[in-house]
Amino acid sequence: MATTKKTSPASGLTVPIRNLNAETVGEANLPEEIFGVPFRRHVVWEVVRAIRAREHAGTHKTKVRSEVSGTGKKPFKQKHTGRARQGGGRPPIHRHGGTVHGPVPRSYELKVNVATKKAALRCVLSEKLRENQLVLLESLELPTHRTKDLAAAMTKLGVTGKALLLDRRENEKLAKAARNNPLLLVEDALGLDAYSALEAGAVILTEQALKTVTEVLG
Repeated sequence: MATTKKTSPASGLTVPIRNLNAETVGEANLPEEIFGVPFRRHVVWEVVRAIRAREHAGTHKTKVRSEVSGTGKKPFKQKHTGRARQGGGRPPIHRHGGTVHGPVPRSYELKVNVATKKAALRCVLSEKLRENQLVLLESLELPTHRTKDLAAAMTKLGVTGKALLLDRRENEKLAKAARNNPLLLVEDALGLDAYSALEAGAVILTEQALKTVTEVLG
């Protein structure tokens, strides 16, 4: 995995740039205001909660008495029978009757402002860097789209568990090579969020992806 070292405030955090053969080809200075912030648990929790709530379909539905099949005719007269009054065959107290206060379609989306989303992503990326789980690559341009070739490259880099690979959307070979590997997730750098980065074991960025992330969070 990539190693980090703290330098002077002007240069920020320095990480090595590697290629797919795990060879160091340079180094990059990461801005401390993005990759050197403390982990704020509540901010990250708030954003992750909103992202997971957004994935809740909310399509559950039960039928009320006006929607179930059955008659609305009174089964017997109102009075003088010694029985409780009845208004038809569809009330909730009857078998096959309507449901009272059942679930209805709704949106579970929670509102989180853009500043909070960016703050949470800075916290997660900073934590990944502190845990040596942030890998910076020169490029993710693969010679083939074979799954085992990408897996071999990850092994050389020391990435053995779940990993999030960030590059541009047009990198089709990378997408094809990773889609049959449940441990690898490929995303466009513009679509990065705190939940995806937090869930992945390692976050792997290309130099182009790093530039994009820095521009968005800077």
